[in-house]
Amino acid sequence: MNQSVALISEDELDQLENFLDSEAVAETALDLVGAHGLLCALNIAPEKVDESTWMTLIFDEKPNWSSAEQQAEIENLLRKLNTTIANDLYSDQEIYLPCDLSLEADEEDEIPEITLWAEAFMEGVFSNEEAWFSDDEESVAGLLLPIMVASDLFDEGEVKDIRKDRALSEEMCEQIPEILIDLYLLFNAPEK
Repeated sequence: MNQSVALISEDELDQLENFLDSEAVAETALDLVGAHGLLCALNIAPEKVDESTWMTLIFDEKPNWSSAEQQAEIENLLRKLNTTIANDLYSDQEIYLPCDLSLEADEEDEIPEITLWAEAFMEGVFSNEEAWFSDDEESVAGLLLPIMVASDLFDEGEVKDIRKDRALSEEMCEQIPEILIDLYLLFNAPEK
């Protein structure tokens, strides 16, 4: 594990969330929930992605930095978030998601945060789909199913049917933290 960067604290998470929700970033940038989803996928992925690539995926467009110090600070917080996720996966700890594991939205038109998290996770999968599915497509697709259901990006049969079943959808969302460990082990556990 890379221990050169410390793990992120609650206060730092709040600071990062405030920046990602601010006017300094493009409307198309990921918020904290989305950044977490993307970084989870990229840490699990069979092929690693370099930092400049995932920073670009998070911000979409270059943020309107107030200073070089602010840029260094925010980029360092993202590195800490990435390291924290990597550390949790590596040490086989259940991942804490920065959102409720429920498809119930707080307000009428609001998209549930788990959906935003899952969409960003799937963006990480789609960024290198071939690597994800080349070895054991069936197992990977099976493990990804709850995340696919939560993402609301898929209209085909099984996913659509599960989405209609509220109780089943909710149950699947609650399984996501465990599934992340299973996916990580599938790609990163040493061969026996």
